Amino acid sequence: MVQTLLSWLQHAGLPVVFFAVLIEQAGLPLPCYPLLIAAAAWAVERNAPVAPIIGAAVLGALLADLGWYAAGHWQGSRVLKTMCRLSISPDSCITDTERVFLRFGTRSLLFAKFVPGLGAIATAMSGVVQAGIPGFVAYDAIGATLWAGVGVGIGVLFHDAVGDVFAKLQNLGHWGVGLLALGLAVFLALKLWRRHGLIRELRMDRISVDELNRLMNEGPKPTVIDACSRASRARDGLIPGAIAFETLNMDVVHETLPPHLEVVIYCACPNEASAARIAKRLHRLGFGRVRPLEGGIHAWQDAGYSTERR
Repeated sequence: MVQTLLSWLQHAGLPVVFFAVLIEQAGLPLPCYPLLIAAAAWAVERNAPVAPIIGAAVLGALLADLGWYAAGHWQGSRVLKTMCRLSISPDSCITDTERVFLRFGTRSLLFAKFVPGLGAIATAMSGVVQAGIPGFVAYDAIGATLWAGVGVGIGVLFHDAVGDVFAKLQNLGHWGVGLLALGLAVFLALKLWRRHGLIRELRMDRISVDELNRLMNEGPKPTVIDACSRASRARDGLIPGAIAFETLNMDVVHETLPPHLEVVIYCACPNEASAARIAKRLHRLGFGRVRPLEGGIHAWQDAGYSTERR
């Protein structure tokens, strides 16, 4: 069975590479880099060119990235939340990677696929900020070529070792298939475990948007902190009266925020990851009542409450 599987992968190499990269770049947790390495090693064994493998990978990546670009263009920053939930990755990606994109713009696409979490966000962010299509395609194609080229290069350099591994899998028969399946299962399990660990780390009480609105209208008013990136605030605005987190000096935060008042922190991340981390930090500094806003800025907007721009 394993021999049949490997034979099929070898002879259907380019379509398999194309669809594997397309699916992975679309957001599903498929480890396609080992496939690139294996495809390159098989090509060397057959004295076949490796350039078509790179071409198939780049084409798959470009199509998926253009899809995310279009989604960002039409849906705005909300698509980033969908992307993070789909990828089974830690949910802190939005705020951190937005800052990288804000610094480098579409040039970040040159190295984005090598940085965990950045590749998918950078493509969608390009659509959100409505970057020009020619520049987006050019930078994305170069970055995808570098990313695929590294994987193919590893396969070329270590083709003997790769061949030995698959020869041993063939000799193991059904056990070889089991090992391949086990490897994929371990990969997915590690991703799920990382997400579970993040959610457990950030588990704490949240405040709903309706409760926050009631407190702001009836008093005593809580201190509201915006933990979104500057780019996010420029697009979505702020909750009225919110303080931008980067303007706070955490070393003297007691002089800025009244420690006896409730503090509410919001961001644009799934599971309010950035907000929860800041809340825990303020807890350690002695603030007794600190809660992230459930659903973040988008939940506030969806409820019909107003925002302001500065």
